[in-house]
Amino acid sequence: MKNYVMNNYIRNSHLRILLLVLAAAFVLTACGPSEADNEKAAAAAAAAQKLAAEQVALVLPKDANDTIGWKKYLSAQVTKFTRDNEATVKANHLYMYYVPGGDSQDAQNLRQQQLNNVTDNVISRGVLPGNLMAFGGPESKATADLIVDAFKGAADGSFKGVFVVFIGGATDQDRVKDSLTKSGADFRFVEAK
Repeated sequence: MKNYVMNNYIRNSHLRILLLVLAAAFVLTACGPSEADNEKAAAAAAAAQKLAAEQVALVLPKDANDTIGWKKYLSAQVTKFTRDNEATVKANHLYMYYVPGGDSQDAQNLRQQQLNNVTDNVISRGVLPGNLMAFGGPESKATADLIVDAFKGAADGSFKGVFVVFIGGATDQDRVKDSLTKSGADFRFVEAK
């Protein structure tokens, strides 16, 4: 009889412990974060990761021939610019133009091709208001020259409501701004640093 009582006591103890564990698991599940909270946390983590990657890309490339690095840098600058100015810049489309630097014949040919592309396919046809055009590259002067040359043929007021972002040196800022006045474009400057 003593064994029976002892076995019954042990069985009841195990049953109590099992019930307590199940109750604790139920309470923890019921009190845990909801699915919406989990989704918000995941979205916040993704946004933080994206912002961290952008911050890494915002470092000015040291090598003027690092085309990939420069394109990432310019893309990060435009992303940051649109986020920082989201109240005024409601761009439907972003048009980014990388202007290569250098004096080699290849670099000159690439700049001429970019100029032809911008002049023939964008300036002559126009851009709808609300869109954004961004220009940048390793040489501020070359980028400014391209913008100035491209917008020579722009009709009066034809770029009203279009944001034109020049990513370059402060020494070229006024020259680019003046070249856009006739077109009516909303000029914005981001210093490459």
